[in-house]
Amino acid sequence: MNLSEEQIERYSRHIILKDAGGAGQQKILESRVLIIGAGGLGAPAALYLAAAGVGTLGLVDYDKVELSNLQRQIIHFTPDINREKTISAREKINQLNPDVNVVCHNLRLSAQNAASVIRNYDFIIDGTDNFPAKFLINDVCVLEKKPFSHGGILRFEGQTMTYTPQNACYRCIFNEPPPKGSVASCSEAGVLGAIAGMLGTIQAAEALKFILGAGKLLENRLLVFNALDMNFRTVNFKKNPDCPVCSENATIREPVDYEQPACEIKNCKC
Repeated sequence: MNLSEEQIERYSRHIILKDAGGAGQQKILESRVLIIGAGGLGAPAALYLAAAGVGTLGLVDYDKVELSNLQRQIIHFTPDINREKTISAREKINQLNPDVNVVCHNLRLSAQNAASVIRNYDFIIDGTDNFPAKFLINDVCVLEKKPFSHGGILRFEGQTMTYTPQNACYRCIFNEPPPKGSVASCSEAGVLGAIAGMLGTIQAAEALKFILGAGKLLENRLLVFNALDMNFRTVNFKKNPDCPVCSENATIREPVDYEQPACEIKNCKC
């Protein structure tokens, strides 16, 4: 175990865990996690991964902090309004844990740049709020053989799954982006702020479990919850033999940019 006295004290609650220990903490310190979207899901995920000591945290976002973000994006504070989200998030992470190297990717993820960013990390967290980005992240992670956590929230509900190579991907459940007029976003339908914290924390836990090789990931399982009645359920699914990106007969060989559909407020997970 190559930890300083200060690190031993900082991470002591990990070190005494049976499934972590000093060796596990060393793995965390050497790991690289990319968070795409420094918003409702990415904010709690970033804070918990930083607190855990993830060695390198990559942050992808091209937006600036707005007043309406502060209801759920807990890594940003009122004085951060109009600042770039990646810069705002990096500042809080550095204050929380100087062990963490924060890499800011101030860009809109696209078919042209996604692979070059994603391939440099061990685990990816999808904290985006639109379907084109989610399908792009899924496809690039499958093509680059990178594990990732999908997350989606709306109103009082959340859903998440974890992809690892050789297992079912996001497209195995949702074959393609929904048609025009069938999608609502959180800005149109609303979301309870705490829901973002609940789901983002689950995504952080999945990343840490993957790094440690501990427990059972949400592979081939979709975790769905409704906070109004605090009901959690798990939907099991299988790898789709006709999946366009992860099957043997895949038709998607390179990432594609999808147009964001025009929105009408109906049931969706974004």
